[in-house]
Amino acid sequence: MTWFNKQSRLVQVILLLIPVVNWITEIVVRWSTFIKKPGVIRLIVCLVVTFAGIIIGWLDVIWVLITKHLLFQ
Repeated sequence: MTWFNKQSRLVQVILLLIPVVNWITEIVVRWSTFIKKPGVIRLIVCLVVTFAGIIIGWLDVIWVLITKHLLFQ
């Protein structure tokens, strides 16, 4: 999670634009956040991202451009 947030916005967007890398980045960032700060909402988001990560990833591209962090993080 912190590695992703420390990257420049350009690197974050590039990682989220590449479909397979997008999904892997989403899974790693979401599950590492859940491990550090567990919660029911984070668990649900982790499970949704694991199974529908590409779709969530495209939403996160827009969200990262606006806020510089992932949606629901």
